Amino acid sequence: MKYASFRRADGRSAYGRVEGDAIVELGNGTDAPADLKAALGAGALGTLPDGPRHTFAEITLLPVIPNPGKILCVGHNYETHRQETGRAKVDHPSIFTRFADTLVGHGEPILRPKVSTNLDYEAELAVVIGRGGRAIAEGEAFDHIAGFACFNDASVRDWQWHTSQFTPGKNFPGTGGFGPWLVTPDEAGTLSELRVISRLNGMVMQDQPIGDMIFPIARIIAYVSAFTVLEVGDVIATGTPGGVGAKRTPPLWMKAGDAIEIDIGPVGILRNRIVDEP
Repeated sequence: MKYASFRRADGRSAYGRVEGDAIVELGNGTDAPADLKAALGAGALGTLPDGPRHTFAEITLLPVIPNPGKILCVGHNYETHRQETGRAKVDHPSIFTRFADTLVGHGEPILRPKVSTNLDYEAELAVVIGRGGRAIAEGEAFDHIAGFACFNDASVRDWQWHTSQFTPGKNFPGTGGFGPWLVTPDEAGTLSELRVISRLNGMVMQDQPIGDMIFPIARIIAYVSAFTVLEVGDVIATGTPGGVGAKRTPPLWMKAGDAIEIDIGPVGILRNRIVDEP
């Protein structure tokens, strides 16, 4: 199944099941969970009655989970990216955080901030937690996953490099593309065989199989849940392959008018255009 969060034509936020070129709204009754995160937590997605049907032309897609409690990102999780950045090999995943108010949905603009022109793309697979837990064993990690989505961890590189801490460069408003929808594990297929691809203005920038991750998804979940409680709706961005703009010669930065796509096969294609921050 595919599920999406969206804004209706009347301005109301809603969620529903993706069917072809439309979304069947779920949970539009007064007793239904208020949003997709709440519906996941209640285990209600398979039981909610169908509501109105909306074509994609009638709605605006929101970030898959508009209100995650935590967004945890993994750095340098593909050998190609580790090598291009010159990072040393490590025994544990490098973890940093994003804020929920940086997220944008499919089709919405990614903002190039006023203070920098060094806006870079990062194609990633996002994992959405469907069952919370602490100290989750690797062998049980996939039992805690609600599904997957595409993620563009767009980064303001000069601000990222001010210090060894990534936080400033990863948290400018409107820089985290997250969409287009949540794909359940049964529909995603064999993850290790899927490719994480980015295209800038139609040209392939990154292309690598998920199976090339240094720290696989189960290990990431086990590691993260050792130091924090994972809650329903939390998001883990699992790292980007080599080919980022910052490490090209000359560097390639996204600018106003550019179109960036993150393509992960059956998980979907996330598309955003770049605009300058007003």
